[in-house]
Amino acid sequence: MNYIHSCLLGLIQGLTEFLPVSSSGHLAITQHFLPGFEQPGLFFDVLLHAATTFAVIIYFRADVWNLIRCYFCKDVEAVTTRHTLHMLFLGSIPTAIIGLTGKDFFTGLFDNLLVIGSMLIVTATFLTLAEKIRRQTGRPLDQINLTDAVLVGTVQGFAIIPGISRSGSTIACLLLRGVDGEAAAKFSFLLALPAVGGAMLLSLKDLQHVPSASIPAYGVGALIAFFSGLFAIRCLMDVVRRKRLIGFAIYCLLVGSGIIAYTLLS
Repeated sequence: MNYIHSCLLGLIQGLTEFLPVSSSGHLAITQHFLPGFEQPGLFFDVLLHAATTFAVIIYFRADVWNLIRCYFCKDVEAVTTRHTLHMLFLGSIPTAIIGLTGKDFFTGLFDNLLVIGSMLIVTATFLTLAEKIRRQTGRPLDQINLTDAVLVGTVQGFAIIPGISRSGSTIACLLLRGVDGEAAAKFSFLLALPAVGGAMLLSLKDLQHVPSASIPAYGVGALIAFFSGLFAIRCLMDVVRRKRLIGFAIYCLLVGSGIIAYTLLS
């Protein structure tokens, strides 16, 4: 792992983690074409995800703080925040089950460009449906219910498949369920916190295999992922408010089709 590789992958992770185009798919595609790229397990990928997760915590720091302190307050806002926290907890259960039981299988797909291209087309389809069917006025964050949470948690679990955008699929799922766009995006980002935290813990075993000379490059890549992630969150929140997901659907369709064509012709 050199600095050029880490900076490039950090930038790609930061931008694509929150824009609905699949960060895992873009990382896998980029790593495939990088000459001489090697890494122990998926530790570097998870480290980049941890950096972008920290960007979520910073961007939504007021919401995260309210979630932390909601059981120690008795005002009306604390009651609605506790409801959101319960939904986040329930949504994390199917994600954890899918992630723990299917981790080895899904990890093996990171080298399969045909699968990645196909899943990018699935992401494009999901985004298109959500944009076409979403309601003009959706339900706010405090009206997300048990069914919403379980469905979006299940979708997030399968988003471990490279090419399926985690943010795109979870936001689209909530939009199709009638949730307001901004509320859907916020719930999606907050739901990612325990998922990425768990993945980070599971990947710690790979830390012992990281060459000490690569650690500074890993850190630089994570730093770039953090700052580019902050920028991408702001962009996506604006896109969701303006109801312009269709542009990302077209992008995923073109990239997915291109990767499939490359795989079949090479």
